[in-house]
Amino acid sequence: MSLHRPAPTGIGLYARSRALPVTLALLAVTCAFAVGAAHRAGQAHPAAGWSAQVVALAPLSAAALIGASLYAPSDELDRTAVRPWWLRRLVHLLALSALACVPPALAVPGDGPALVAAVSLRNLLGCVGVTAVAAVVVGARLSWLPAFCYLGAVHLASRGVHGWGVTVWAWPTRPGQEAGAWLAAGAVFVVGTALHVIRGSRPEGTRA
Repeated sequence: MSLHRPAPTGIGLYARSRALPVTLALLAVTCAFAVGAAHRAGQAHPAAGWSAQVVALAPLSAAALIGASLYAPSDELDRTAVRPWWLRRLVHLLALSALACVPPALAVPGDGPALVAAVSLRNLLGCVGVTAVAAVVVGARLSWLPAFCYLGAVHLASRGVHGWGVTVWAWPTRPGQEAGAWLAAGAVFVVGTALHVIRGSRPEGTRA
């Protein structure tokens, strides 16, 4: 009797090549920590109902994991496959983003959960969009870096700045009800998703 296991095909091959099981496990841990931090913040400061851990660090961490999972180990295999892999890339990105959206819905008990959920969800979508664009431009392994730098820069540069323009370029720092911040983050997410679906991540490990 043969003990050889059948080689993975289709979705299984895609999931294994992107290390999706490991990504899902790490994403679940990140989400659990985010929910715990949100509840502690809500109990300590019920009037404020938010903390930087929830609205900035948790979305950024989740986006970094999603961006790292976009790494394609064999660009030639993807491009020469019998069936184009753009649909798998789309489902991959949207499914992980949807899973990462669960913690905002469970975030903070008390009077401020809606605002916390809105800010966290918006920042998650925006950060995922930035990492998706970065995966196409610089590669999946460094896709977390532009989002990290951008969030740090806008948190410093937006202090004391007023006007409608700041709601657009400083969307990670804005309250959850501002339309300009939602439009900016949503646009980044749509652009990043479209670019990754069409182009895929930049091939890595090659020298010019």
